[in-house]
Amino acid sequence: MPPPPPQPQPPRKPQPLRKPHPPRLPPQHLRPPLPLQRQFPQTSAVISWRKMLFWKSSPPYPTPSFSSPTLSSSLHRLSSQLKDWKEAFGLFDRVGDNMVGFNQVADIMRALGQNPTNKDVKAILGNPSADDMATKRIAFDAFLPMLSTVVNAPGKGTYDDYVEGLRVFDKEGNGTVMGAELRIVLSTLGEKMTESEIDALMTGQEDENGSVNYE
Repeated sequence: MPPPPPQPQPPRKPQPLRKPHPPRLPPQHLRPPLPLQRQFPQTSAVISWRKMLFWKSSPPYPTPSFSSPTLSSSLHRLSSQLKDWKEAFGLFDRVGDNMVGFNQVADIMRALGQNPTNKDVKAILGNPSADDMATKRIAFDAFLPMLSTVVNAPGKGTYDDYVEGLRVFDKEGNGTVMGAELRIVLSTLGEKMTESEIDALMTGQEDENGSVNYE
């Protein structure tokens, strides 16, 4: 006799998913301190509409321009001044090598409106010997920083300073000094001038009475 057929098994009910247990935290006093959260500034996405309207209505910041008339005129003036200086420098070049002698540097500076003493010029040249002053030569590129030193030297005497200095020798108070007395002063006080230098300086300055009008 054959065995009875197997009985169908009833369908199994799905088992509900178990919720995982939350991890156990250590006690509060054993927990590490929480890191400080960085506060980021608000971006344009979260700025209020009033600020957005203000930004849109505000004019943009001006961009600095390097082609302003003031800068352009200053550069043009500097270029013109350098050209004048170089031309004056070239007038003293008697050899044709684009250089001048050490003993001509003071004269060039005076021709350019400066009034350095011979002592100052020698110091700028490095206190050369008499032979070096007579034989050594200098190019314009090396002369230019020396001229700049004289131009920017502090405490340079002004026209009023010279007038006040001459007024000391004005015994009559009439704006004149005696040429003979001025010659003595120039040859004996301060940086003494030679007789030929004094003659060149005084040429055309004395009137028929031998006086020099300094005002």
